[in-house]
Amino acid sequence: MSRPKLMLLDEPTLGLAPIIIEELGQIIRKLASEGLTILLAEQNAAMALGCADRAYVLQSGSIVTSGQAKQLSETSEVKQMYLGA
Repeated sequence: MSRPKLMLLDEPTLGLAPIIIEELGQIIRKLASEGLTILLAEQNAAMALGCADRAYVLQSGSIVTSGQAKQLSETSEVKQMYLGA
């Protein structure tokens, strides 16, 4: 496949070592910076928020909050529930 416009990723970090997760995050950010649209479904909230421009937080299949990823990662609710802070 050459020059895709969209990439869908479902739990790409599942079962990976932390160092590989960091490398994968760097690759995802690089692809996005080159103009590729990426839809990422990920339980590793820290990794996902570090890669995303916009995020939707799901709980039991429903959206509980959404917004700019950087802003969400700074909210006390997201920090406490998903980032272990």
